[in-house]
Amino acid sequence: MAVIDGSTSKTPTRIAAGMTNGRYCMELVSEYVNSMPADIDVQGFCAGVTSLLCSEYGLRGIDVERLERNPVERLTASAVIFSAYRRQVWMVGDCQCIVGGTLYDNPKPQEAPLAEERARYLERAIAGGMAVSAIQADDPGRKHILNNLMESCKKQNIDYPVIDGFDIPLDKVRIIDACDCGQDIILASDGYPFLKPTLAESENALAAQLDSDPLCIRSFKATKGLASGNNSFDDRCYVRFKG
Repeated sequence: MAVIDGSTSKTPTRIAAGMTNGRYCMELVSEYVNSMPADIDVQGFCAGVTSLLCSEYGLRGIDVERLERNPVERLTASAVIFSAYRRQVWMVGDCQCIVGGTLYDNPKPQEAPLAEERARYLERAIAGGMAVSAIQADDPGRKHILNNLMESCKKQNIDYPVIDGFDIPLDKVRIIDACDCGQDIILASDGYPFLKPTLAESENALAAQLDSDPLCIRSFKATKGLASGNNSFDDRCYVRFKG
């Protein structure tokens, strides 16, 4: 079982025509998860999915040296995976889970400071008379931190793990043992700011957040908020099952 979350694109560069790099990466990782051996371990998963993406770059004639210098242009995704054979949850990148009633996450180290900076910038803009609706239409806070967000990508698979076709540092992959058979296990993307034991509770907590703080700058601080025409600040996926 897996939740795979493609990273938000920060440049117009596309490796597959008509599809964002995050979306395309998610589809490739999904194909790999569906075909990998049931008894694979976390090392095997990381090596195999990295090899798949690396091969994709080669098939498409992508300059890998350029990608090495510019990680923001890579196919990039996070994933949280449950191995029934290994009785483990593997967290590769920014995702979350609940195992045995305990919440686990694996955030990017640069994310919180940049969310704080965006919040401060937007609070000043609001104090200066800018309407929330105008921010939702074209977020100046997101633009303010975008260069730093792109710069932080240079730390991927160094300070934090992602799936991007380059070696994943195994010491950054979070592994949670799920020894008790029959317990509820929840895997989710980071689109749920407050992960709860049920989907309904998680959706209600998200709705309350978006109602009271749609820009995501106060009760929950993020690097983006609820944009006009969207129904949340980020895409989301939630799965609960008996482990």
